[in-house]
Order: sequence, then structure tokens, then C-alpha cells
Amino acid sequence: MTAFIDVGSVLRGTVCDLYSNLVTRPTGAAVRTAIERQVSELGPPVVTTIDFSQVNLLDFSCADEIVAKLLLRYTSDDGPAGYLTFRGLHDGHLDPIETVLQRHGLALVSWYDGEAELFGEVCDDERRHWDVVRLHGPVAAPDVAARLDSDAGRAAHWLEQLARRRLLMRRGETYAVPGTVTAPTRERT
Repeated sequence: MTAFIDVGSVLRGTVCDLYSNLVTRPTGAAVRTAIERQVSELGPPVVTTIDFSQVNLLDFSCADEIVAKLLLRYTSDDGPAGYLTFRGLHDGHLDPIETVLQRHGLALVSWYDGEAELFGEVCDDERRHWDVVRLHGPVAAPDVAARLDSDAGRAAHWLEQLARRRLLMRRGETYAVPGTVTAPTRERT
């Protein structure tokens, strides 16, 4: 199951009907709280995509309140089940988002024109293994190892690390980028 949450609609419903800028920490906290409520009302979707395409401006405090705190919840053991991805991020969003990702040691998967991108804090080995899965997934560790001219144990280690960080989904013996698995969709605004 997948779910889409439109941040612009959440912002307008939470703060002001004509507002499309995410500025100030209290605004970010209100939007994050509304998103968390929607996620809990939806139940446990496999992938929740947070859509920023209707947001014009995103400041550092809102990036921290919304992006970082949601990711921290999703990657904690007691957080919501499933995976969190993003879409609709533009250049004006990336500076504050990348800053808060770096500050918290986080990474995220974002979708743009049907292509997945990885932003944030990842080491070179994580990025190389993630890229193979992005290009060839769903794929098993021995196949990733062969494409990287590495051994299967090393590939399995990095793939599991990415799965623990919820940057990859594990299904049986294969790994895929969250959002690439076709599933029924529910959209919330």
C-alpha cells in the first residue's frame, strides 16, 4: 500500500488557506503534527510519500520540524511501520533539507520525473550499492555484488544497512528503492 500526503494542502488546512510558504518552527511543527495524524489515520501503508510540489518556500526550521523529525520517527524502532519518501522537492527546498539531513546524519529518497534520488548523509559504499538497486532493482545481494565486482557478504552488509535506514525495501532476498514496488495507492491532502 502507498499513501501520498500533499504538504501544501496540509499547510493551507493547518495555518492559512492562501499560504504556500513553510516558515517558522511553529508552522513546521503544526504541519508535521497534521502529517503524523494523517499517517496514523491511514494505517500502516508500505510507503508514504510526502509531496512538497505546492510549497514555494521552505526555511531551515520547517525543514528540521517536518523532514528531519519525520525521518527520525520513521527510522526509530518504535516509529510508524513502512517507508517515507518525498517528491516535489525543488532547488529552493534542497539547501535547508540537506543542511538538516547533515545535522542529524539522515538521508532520504526523493522522486522526480519517475526517477529516485538519494539525498543526505550516506557513505560512498552506501551510495554505490543504492545506485545499483535503483538502476537494476528489485535485486538480490549476489547480483549487486557481481555488478560492483565485490563479494556477496559485503554487498549484503551494505544493503542491510540501507534497509535499516529505510532507504531500501527488503522483500525476501531482494531489495528495491521505496516507491518502485507497484501497490494500491491512497492519497490524502
